[in-house]
Amino acid sequence: MAQLTGAERAKYVQGMFAGIAGRYDLMNRLMTGGQDVRWRRYVIRQAQLPPGGSLLDIATGTGEIALEGLRQTPRLRAVGGDFTLEMMQAGRQRAERQAIRWVGADTLALPFPDDTFDAVTSGFLMRNVIDVPAAFREQTRVTRPGGRVVVLESSPPKKNALQPFIRFHLNFVIPTLGRLIAGHADAYRYLPESTQMFQEPESLAAIMRQVGLVEVSYRLFMFGTIAVHVGRKRGE
Repeated sequence: MAQLTGAERAKYVQGMFAGIAGRYDLMNRLMTGGQDVRWRRYVIRQAQLPPGGSLLDIATGTGEIALEGLRQTPRLRAVGGDFTLEMMQAGRQRAERQAIRWVGADTLALPFPDDTFDAVTSGFLMRNVIDVPAAFREQTRVTRPGGRVVVLESSPPKKNALQPFIRFHLNFVIPTLGRLIAGHADAYRYLPESTQMFQEPESLAAIMRQVGLVEVSYRLFMFGTIAVHVGRKRGE
């Protein structure tokens, strides 16, 4: 499934996330041993949102990054955008996420004016989009001058002594959990496949620089299989 391209890939991804929406958050906790909570906290700290500021979390899913923004930032206007409505519907059912403003949105054509948000965040989006530079251009466009684009994404396992164990976790443990917990083994085969086929962190950083972001950096987590990239839009 990870080999799909273009509109066919986008359609598959949309349907896949619709099918796992109800158990998505639980699966994230199980797959990462709860470390995904820590990563999302770090994402929001890197966003450097001002009190009363505005955040777009694109590919928001059930709104976990947007919710973390609300927890950390007083009076934040948090917008959660996704093109899989079922994921957002699952998030909207939770009382603590009622303050999020939910919007149907595709990262390749964001329905917002230029310079709208103090920061744009995403979690596990980029390996699924069909045009990574275009996605970054759109995210940068709607970010205010001086604001930040922050990306939480998985990375291919490094070639070291841990690689066999990491590949076992990706290719066996995660699909097994997906079948038993989410009832959707195909989705949890696609997610590890897309991770292993995705770009190295430095390649993603290079694309961020190419679209005009500055002060681009990244930090690795979980034996190098997770990266948080940060870039600032030129301006203030």
